Amino acid sequence: MPRLLIIEDEPAMRTALEETLRGLGFRTSSAVNGPAGLEKACTEEPDLILLDVMLPGLDGYALCRELRRRGRGMPVLMLTAKALVDDRVEGLESGADDYLVKPFSMKELAARVRALLRRASNAASGPQTLTLGSIVFDFKTMTAHRGKEPLSVNVREMRILQLLAERRGEPISRETFLDAIWDYNAWPTTRSVDNYIAAIRSKIEPDPEHPRWILTVRGIGYRLAGEVD
Repeated sequence: MPRLLIIEDEPAMRTALEETLRGLGFRTSSAVNGPAGLEKACTEEPDLILLDVMLPGLDGYALCRELRRRGRGMPVLMLTAKALVDDRVEGLESGADDYLVKPFSMKELAARVRALLRRASNAASGPQTLTLGSIVFDFKTMTAHRGKEPLSVNVREMRILQLLAERRGEPISRETFLDAIWDYNAWPTTRSVDNYIAAIRSKIEPDPEHPRWILTVRGIGYRLAGEVD
């Protein structure tokens, strides 16, 4: 039975989330502020975290960044009243896997939770590291290093790299990336995949205009060339 941690300071919302998710068969625990949520996330190691953005003590963005810095790779679903695209981007850049804007239906919440858990389960059975030149990606902790120096790669970029590693040498369509990485999220388009690939290339390729590792397959999508551990 998956274990979920709810980090939410609003009592009514926290209670509704706990009751709904327990009714669906999940085990839940909760925290009412950022510092307590961070401590519980690191000590309990839940299968998934539902994280409010506006928290006392430590906001959701900072909490998620600290989780990733500490090597915690569990899925994080951010819950917030902030609906602007820039807010979504900030959430994803901080290390969240998905972003749900309040108010939302509990049916949609449940679908996203299941999708993230399914994706995490599939990822656990794939390659756990990827080496590209001097860069090593660790998919268990969702961290990357170039030599001894940490490399800033967000969770969605890591998921894309892991999918490429799982199917090394095979062309992967943009639609496949959307299904596997974004899953239930309705807002991205195939252009989003191109933008993420461009961002990854800018971080890992010696010459992003002439990529060595992530190659474009015209009319289809992308494939990975390189050593996979």
